[in-house]
Amino acid sequence: MSKRVRRLTHWCAERTLFPFKKPILHLHAYGMTSLEHFQYPALRVPNYLGFLMQTKRKLASLAMAFVISAIAAPTFAQVTVGGAPMYATKDIIDNAVNSKDHTTLVAAVKAADLVATLKGPGPFTVFAPTNAAFAALPAGTVDTLLKPENKATLTGILTYHVVAGRVDAAALTKAITDGKGKAMLKTVAGGTLTATASSGGVMIADEKGGSAKVTIADVYQSNGVIHVVDKVLLPK
Repeated sequence: MSKRVRRLTHWCAERTLFPFKKPILHLHAYGMTSLEHFQYPALRVPNYLGFLMQTKRKLASLAMAFVISAIAAPTFAQVTVGGAPMYATKDIIDNAVNSKDHTTLVAAVKAADLVATLKGPGPFTVFAPTNAAFAALPAGTVDTLLKPENKATLTGILTYHVVAGRVDAAALTKAITDGKGKAMLKTVAGGTLTATASSGGVMIADEKGGSAKVTIADVYQSNGVIHVVDKVLLPK
């Protein structure tokens, strides 16, 4: 390519990129050009540099705010129940429906029309019996309870497993200690559950003399906490 063609190509490229180019180039005494003095009517470099600096400061501020909020927010270890991860950002129902060990409990909650209640703000503490716990009841008991005509009885049993407030393992242990070995828990149904602790773990006794062991504690929910139990608790 000849010098003339190269100069023409360079000239065309400059006019395409900077059609109003009027360079004013200043040299420092030591021979270095200064970006701050390389000016274009349509492209002010100092303004762009200032914008970038402001953006950098804003991003740094946002990052710091995010870190502070992350530290301040409560964090809960994720627990797996019935083969499914339980998310502290979801409510009791939205987590329970994913547990393959609680399909009977979910069916009972739906039959008793308690879904809306347990999706509410709460907070609630739920002692959640597994499918095996329901299967341990006398034959035919679950099928009978799920019938529409037994809705009131079913509701009474289910709400007997619910305590108002978020009573996690730490709070329950403290209550047992303060109660000299046992804690009395008032349920939403109006009855009472008795919690005790031993080397085998925490036990929950019902009013009929039965007891259940907490097999998985502190399954945190957005509207409370679930403790998985291995027996169905029955009110008197």
